Amino acid sequence: LPLTIPVLIFGVSAASAASGGAAPFLTPFLMLCAMSLLALAGAPFAAAAALRYARE
Repeated sequence: LPLTIPVLIFGVSAASAASGGAAPFLTPFLMLCAMSLLALAGAPFAAAAALRYARE
């Protein structure tokens, strides 16, 4: 749950900027991309650990 809060904040910020808000669009969008890539890179290790734990 703590990792979903930054995604929510940057997602709302990017959506607000894309819909014509005063905030710049690129910064929150790049933060969302970075968080997505980190999650994608870590997912196989987390899945492997979960499978190892479930097998025991």
